[in-house]
Amino acid sequence: MTEPKNELPPLREFTLGAYVSGVAFTRDGEILAAATGAGEVRLIGVMQESDTKAQPHKGAILSFAAHPDGNSFLSGGDDGRIVRTARDGTVQEIGAIKGRWIDVLASHKSGAFAAAAGKEVHLWMPGQAAPAILGPHPSTVAALDFSPDGSRLVAAHYNGVSIWQCKRPAEKPRTLVWKGSHIQVRYAPNGKFLATTTQDNAIHVWRLSTGQDMQMAGYRVKVRQLVFTANGRWLLSDAADCFVAWDFSGKGPEGQPPLEFGFGDGATMTGIAVHPDAPFLLGGYENGAIRLGDLEGKRELTLRQPSETAKPIRNLAFSSDGWHAAGGGEDGALAMFSLKPKA
Repeated sequence: MTEPKNELPPLREFTLGAYVSGVAFTRDGEILAAATGAGEVRLIGVMQESDTKAQPHKGAILSFAAHPDGNSFLSGGDDGRIVRTARDGTVQEIGAIKGRWIDVLASHKSGAFAAAAGKEVHLWMPGQAAPAILGPHPSTVAALDFSPDGSRLVAAHYNGVSIWQCKRPAEKPRTLVWKGSHIQVRYAPNGKFLATTTQDNAIHVWRLSTGQDMQMAGYRVKVRQLVFTANGRWLLSDAADCFVAWDFSGKGPEGQPPLEFGFGDGATMTGIAVHPDAPFLLGGYENGAIRLGDLEGKRELTLRQPSETAKPIRNLAFSSDGWHAAGGGEDGALAMFSLKPKA
């Protein structure tokens, strides 16, 4: 991928009519899917002018993720259902948990996927029709993530995290403790670190080999999204007025200031995504702006301009080849970009 240039990438915009609660691409990059608060999944052709509407839920879609097959999508709703939506709009119910909101989903390329329902987690492993039930946890599970190799599943909850062995779900999980509410959780791509966001406008990190932990504080609001770069060197989040990157090379970020760049117009970042291979980032902002960040060049390019009437952009994604990107907003706005240089 070439470095960002002054010429803006081609932009296609859509109005979905309801809060965009998730965006993802098929593995081949041909379809962009966007989930909404009206229970709809829009399936939009990236290179072709196609736009298919599916209705997997009667109420709002609260969680959304690419299915491990790379060709469909998983959604969880306030109707207590977990549903698979194929690229052609066909829907299939995977499971239903009566009386629960399904607002946390995670999937892994190994074929495993998981959904949180209150204090329990339902884990589907490849070849198993019924899920394993993990928990109960000390409180409602706020976030899930699989280890890079898919062997473990971590659940964030009040006062820390629980790490489960996916192939041995009956075993007691490893717990890492830090008092307070944990909102999001991410494994480092090298499997050496585990990071969470906390209610205290901070990021907490554990070194998994020793259990040693560290805290990075000072954000202007609650940190709700975390992403590691593909090489595992940098950890980034929302909740600042610029791109903030913590360096995990060497001994890690403890005691070191973060890399900061791209201060833009001072608006708070409300969404973040990383390129699958290169040191590029997508940032969504409270004023509807979307910016492309370059970690190596320490610069940014505004892909979508801010607006006084726009709502925050909270869900962003790159395609698996990195040549396309998308962002969805609270006002139902969906923006899709082609980042491939012109021939």
